[in-house]
Parts: sequence; C-alpha cells; structure tokens
Amino acid sequence: MDLDGQIQLGHLLLQDRKCRVCGEIKNLVDGFYRTRKDRGSVASSYSYECKECCKKRVKKSRKQKPDILYDYPDW
Repeated sequence: MDLDGQIQLGHLLLQDRKCRVCGEIKNLVDGFYRTRKDRGSVASSYSYECKECCKKRVKKSRKQKPDILYDYPDW
C-alpha cells in the first residue's frame, strides 16, 4: 500500500458502522470486509455484515460431509 493513499483516507479509520446481523458497532476498516474495489475506499464500498458474522454464516451454510464410512467388501 502506498503511504499517500493511507493519509488521504485517514478519515475512514475513525468511522464506525453497526452490523446488521449482530448489532455491534465496529470499526469500518478492521471489522468489515470490502466489497467493491473499484470505487476506492469510501464507506459504501464496505459490507454491512461484520467479519465475524460473515464467517459464521458461511460455516453454517456449507454443505456438511457425510460421516458414513464406506466398508470395502471383505475378500
């Protein structure tokens, strides 16, 4: 990352956002994933679901592997 970009975007480091799922208020840059990379680093380019809630949602919606152990025939 270039230092000039960080200095220009310093106002984002102080912004907080409320997660729509858990309702907690977290730092915009550290607590939320970025969804749009082409618009720069404006507040609208970050998701409204925090990183922890996103991880929980993905883990919950993953397809579970069956616990069936296939027995090969005894020859």
